[in-house]
Amino acid sequence: MVNKFLILVLFATLVQSKEVPPLVQQNCLNCHMQQKIPSEFIYRRYLMKLSTKERIKEHLFSYLKNPEIANSIMPKQFFLKFPKKKALDLNDTLLEESIEAYLDYFDVKKKLRLKNHRTATTPK
Repeated sequence: MVNKFLILVLFATLVQSKEVPPLVQQNCLNCHMQQKIPSEFIYRRYLMKLSTKERIKEHLFSYLKNPEIANSIMPKQFFLKFPKKKALDLNDTLLEESIEAYLDYFDVKKKLRLKNHRTATTPK
């Protein structure tokens, strides 16, 4: 219960902190939010399993063209709680643009803030 709340708060904070691109809102988040599918969690799973943006793009493109449970990166238990994805009615170009916008929107690298640490040899 607490985990669901934290994920919801984190997702709401992320959505509020950055304007959602129209392609992402229309082609991704409308359904994800309606069905309460945690997009941030899904993005992190893709990142952990595939590690590079190019591999994630390839897998997402392939999955969205043929959204079968066997092709999904999500564990089988995920589909006990969330519905199976319906195929998107998008041409390849629009699908690629939507995937790019989705990955850009959820990119964790853009959320990292590194402090500039001075070392003993760094002049002040």
